Amino acid sequence: MLKELGKFMFMIELGYKYITIFKKTFFHPFITLKPAYRQLSLDRQAYSNKVLEFLNIEVKIVGEIPKKNNILYAINHRSLLDIIVMENVFSRHNKSGTWIAKQELFESVIYGKFFEYSGCISVDLESKRGLISFFKTIKKTFSKVDDMNLYIFPEGERFGGEGVKEFQGGAAKIAKANKLDIVPVFINDKMEKVFENAPYIYKRTVEVNVGDIISHDNLEAQYSAFIEDIKKIK
Repeated sequence: MLKELGKFMFMIELGYKYITIFKKTFFHPFITLKPAYRQLSLDRQAYSNKVLEFLNIEVKIVGEIPKKNNILYAINHRSLLDIIVMENVFSRHNKSGTWIAKQELFESVIYGKFFEYSGCISVDLESKRGLISFFKTIKKTFSKVDDMNLYIFPEGERFGGEGVKEFQGGAAKIAKANKLDIVPVFINDKMEKVFENAPYIYKRTVEVNVGDIISHDNLEAQYSAFIEDIKKIK
């Protein structure tokens, strides 16, 4: 119980400190979108790296993160730790970008402001007006930030089964509308269990598999083939 409480207290307390840091950029009266997203990315990555250090988790990358930008990274989702692990990956490759997240996450009393002020983009899946506003925001952002990347969980929510859950249509539509390449990413571990058992006495390694660029056509089928290739190697 104390172990469980300790890690949540650490993450929440650190999170509130970073909300203050995010706000300096988010509310800056003169900063433009490009340097703002760069700074917010650096700050999210710094937060994530401190959390992983506290939990004693390291990340092993299999495959290569592309040098180019304007990419949508399609990532499987099992745990709140997924974002933290991926921010570590992006920090090691000097990437800036933002997460696409459900509107309900921004309304959370505990971590809503963390999502908002760190530059994440909300989407209201239940509202036609909300979806239109979302796509306008994405298009505007890419018109002003030429080194932007998007990070998304195509399943739409956490999935604890084998493989991945059926994809929602958002990721492919976003990529097509904004002419983005898609890179499939598979966090090859039961991340909910990894988080449950943290922090670790001895270093715990999590494997992140990065695939080659794929198109938005038949995204789910291509992603499934990517996972099958990973299984064959194992």
